[in-house]
Amino acid sequence: MNFEFSEDQLFIRDQARNFLGQESTAAVVRSILDNPEPYHQPLWQKIVDLGWTAMAIPEAYGGLGLGYLELCVVAEELGRSLAPVPFSSSVYLATEAIKAWGNEQQKQRYLPRLAAGELIGTLASSEGQGALEVNATVEEGVLQGVKLPVPDGDVADFAVVIARDPNGDAGLYLVNLEGPGVQRRVLASMDPSRSQAQLTFAQAPVERLGESEDGCHALAELLDKAAVLFAFEQIGGSQAAMDMGIAYTRERYAFGRPVASFQAIKHKFADMFVALELARANAYYGAWALSCDAPDLPLAAATARVSATDAYYQITRENIQAHGGMGFTWEFDCHLYYRRAQLLSVAIGSQPQWKDAVASRLLDAA
Repeated sequence: MNFEFSEDQLFIRDQARNFLGQESTAAVVRSILDNPEPYHQPLWQKIVDLGWTAMAIPEAYGGLGLGYLELCVVAEELGRSLAPVPFSSSVYLATEAIKAWGNEQQKQRYLPRLAAGELIGTLASSEGQGALEVNATVEEGVLQGVKLPVPDGDVADFAVVIARDPNGDAGLYLVNLEGPGVQRRVLASMDPSRSQAQLTFAQAPVERLGESEDGCHALAELLDKAAVLFAFEQIGGSQAAMDMGIAYTRERYAFGRPVASFQAIKHKFADMFVALELARANAYYGAWALSCDAPDLPLAAATARVSATDAYYQITRENIQAHGGMGFTWEFDCHLYYRRAQLLSVAIGSQPQWKDAVASRLLDAA
């Protein structure tokens, strides 16, 4: 059992890091904060041209036919650079849902266009903060209900929506967000560089997603896969935030010596390092389980999600303290990572929900 990436995968990671280091700078992220555009379209197009949106899609559907490990290393670099693009919602969620449960016709219709960046997809599962019930309904081919927050719901072309049929059974449905019966409203969020929306469906035409007979089970499987990929984004952001804090405290002087030389600061970075390495180990195990479709993927995914979320929050918070405990402001780049950490902590379910999942899956394994 090898938990290290191959030479080819490390090459992809290095190329992604070099590319994003030049194309997804803090100035690019801030350009989204200061302008009405919901994401950085030139950066998104370059990512599409590099084939990242096609990476895990089979060649038969216009993809590159690579695997989840390659997607994991790219996810880490996207998190490191805070890339303001709709990659996670379209690739981790919508694409994976169609790959797993779409029928042949749906795969032929959606996957080539997702691979080519012609479509942006998203997942609409949440119905409000703390809401665990599915209240949206589908009857006679039309959808009624409200979903929020929906990542990139304001720019996505279609959504995979979980809703109940007249019998009360949950299923996954495909909805054209540019079609009739759909209203979008942009929501204020902790991190405006990644847009969130409220989607209101009033007699919106839908199509059942192929083989997703048990919608709740299918959604749980989809979120387990996404949890591993989001964990790598969180690791990339954690590493960047810690590196930022180390660089700042080495250059900042107090009482005639670098701030990094003080014992209290060293203790902070030691704690940050331990949290990051624990999260990295869990994420690597989750990546292995994901790439092999191992039976312990649900537990590995939940563990990776919990540890990466904890690490990202701790490191970005301590990075602010290492910068002198500056107030809550956009003026310093350390806050870009802190806000992204807050956003990702609830992107696919809250931390208490994932901790409950760890506990329940440990009991099931026992």
